[in-house]
Amino acid sequence: MLSPRTKSALILIAASALSISASAHTGVEAHSHSGFISGFVHPLFGLDHLAAMVAVGLWSALAARGAGRELLWGPVGFAAMLLAGAVLGLQGVALPAVEPMIATSLLATGLLVVSRLRVPGIVAALGAGVFAVFHGVAHGVELAGSSSAWQTLAGMLAATVLLHGAGLAAGWALRQRTVWISRAAGVAVALMGGALLAQMA
Repeated sequence: MLSPRTKSALILIAASALSISASAHTGVEAHSHSGFISGFVHPLFGLDHLAAMVAVGLWSALAARGAGRELLWGPVGFAAMLLAGAVLGLQGVALPAVEPMIATSLLATGLLVVSRLRVPGIVAALGAGVFAVFHGVAHGVELAGSSSAWQTLAGMLAATVLLHGAGLAAGWALRQRTVWISRAAGVAVALMGGALLAQMA
């Protein structure tokens, strides 16, 4: 029988996966973003963004030595660089291979969840941050010229923090038991990234 902690983790992971039937980021139109609520909802129904953000939190909790600051390096690095990338996109900065890098972020974070690889905090922040820049640029380019760009970005950032928190909570609940659940979640995210890369090839 599953423990209450394991049941809670499964509920969090299942809730995060509810958008499985929604389309991924590729092809989302700029006009679909128009204000805080729209920005908040977008990562929840953009499967690639949702999976990456939850996976960063999941990995951070699974790999941490204990509770405290170490848990936050990856999520803070991702959220900060997501915002930085969005600002670049708003300024018209276009990075090459944005969509392949977003797909690669899924592959990488999924494998990190599976392996529970432990790295120094600054490395976790930089690693997550590098991928987050591409997620942010994709959003910023879509929002360039929109009168509600900053409100929309605020919503996206709020949803990002929420998804990181869901991943952290699920990962913390799964740290000491039912290893297969977290590994299965990591494999699912990695396979999603691999499938997106294959579609782009």
